[in-house]
Amino acid sequence: MRRREFITLLGGAVVWPLAAPAQQPAMPVVGILSSGSVSAFVDLLGAFRQGLKEAGYIEGQNVAIESRWAEGPGD
Repeated sequence: MRRREFITLLGGAVVWPLAAPAQQPAMPVVGILSSGSVSAFVDLLGAFRQGLKEAGYIEGQNVAIESRWAEGPGD
């Protein structure tokens, strides 16, 4: 084995363990899109989040929730 091949092999062996933990599993995202205001859906959103929690999904830990709301008829 030549010196250059040995150094390349050694460098790859050092970098490989550092790169492996950097990958994280993809987190599912639930999207909520409504033409109404958020105040009209407060109770439903609470029940939805509770249902997700009962199914084992905790917002911010293993599921993300993205919501977009229109706050009025002209918005």
